Amino acid sequence: MSYKFIVDAQLPPALARHLSSQGEDAIHVLDANMMEAPDSAIWDLALEQQRVIITKDEDFQIRASVSEHSPKLIWVRVGNTSKQAMLQLFKKQWAQIIQELDNGENLIELQ
Repeated sequence: MSYKFIVDAQLPPALARHLSSQGEDAIHVLDANMMEAPDSAIWDLALEQQRVIITKDEDFQIRASVSEHSPKLIWVRVGNTSKQAMLQLFKKQWAQIIQELDNGENLIELQ
């Protein structure tokens, strides 16, 4: 199964570019002209385009827990780190992330 992703503002645009270079359909909120958009607009776009939100923002997880319809979320739960370390984390765990999405997980916590 293939997925589409939207990377939230707290994560670097380089993450979306990396995922795209690996054949994934990934955009950063910057590319979607949504850098200053409220979470609700990103949420709505993700639902409309069936995108998985990749975020560090706990608000998305809270909203998902109380919503009847929620986009899938990858919740990045690491502190401040370099762009390179963030990309390495995703490279290391990407196969597991995709497997969890394939297994029907709606919330994946990346630590």
